[in-house]
Amino acid sequence: MEQTTARVEPLYRRILLKLSGEALQGDHLFGIDASKLSRIAQEIIGAQQLGVQVALVVGGGNLIRGADLCAAGLDRIAADQMGMLATVINGLALRDALERKSIPVTLMSAFGIPSIAEQYDRSKAQEKLQQGHVVIFSAGTGNPLVTTDSAAALRGIEIGADIVLKATKVEGVFDDDPIKNPKAERFEHLSYEEVISKRLGVMDLTAILLCQDHGLPLRVFNMNKQGALKRIMLGEDIGTMIKAVE
Repeated sequence: MEQTTARVEPLYRRILLKLSGEALQGDHLFGIDASKLSRIAQEIIGAQQLGVQVALVVGGGNLIRGADLCAAGLDRIAADQMGMLATVINGLALRDALERKSIPVTLMSAFGIPSIAEQYDRSKAQEKLQQGHVVIFSAGTGNPLVTTDSAAALRGIEIGADIVLKATKVEGVFDDDPIKNPKAERFEHLSYEEVISKRLGVMDLTAILLCQDHGLPLRVFNMNKQGALKRIMLGEDIGTMIKAVE
């Protein structure tokens, strides 16, 4: 059961928000929806207004689906490289949406694209966060065969985030697909071990193990609910929390 709190100070100092590429496409099957971008930007602003430092990792599935390309016969490495470029496009769209709302933004890429984005630098990313910038990490880790889930866990560890927040289109982690099974039950809390043993598919295994090894909590939530990110910052138990057993 969700519980509200009377917190006035944010629960977290610095967060890593993981957005899928699909989160940017709205009701469309492909591409980027301007109204969706604006709403995501507003959610981020709500967290920032509390004094929270916000970093993002964005996927590229709304533009390039590597698995589909591979199934059609494209080389896996080439498909992954195309996917990494797609995340840069999404990063540019998010940067624009935030800048339109007068939010300072730094877009970083895991590989060099000097005229478009700064190359990822851990120290500079931390410095920009401290200065109040939203920092967007694009191009995954810069390596093929690695998902943006793993990139989110890695960047979260590198910048010293207090938590990774994975935005989805459902209310958290369920024991079955809630879209196909309306009787599926949501887990309020899980350990890393339970996620692995139950094969819940929250994030890929590498991402979960990275979070586990470094004690980085993970919360899965529905960002389509207005104000959800801010409510989490204020301590509301939204979605599913995954962390080590206390």
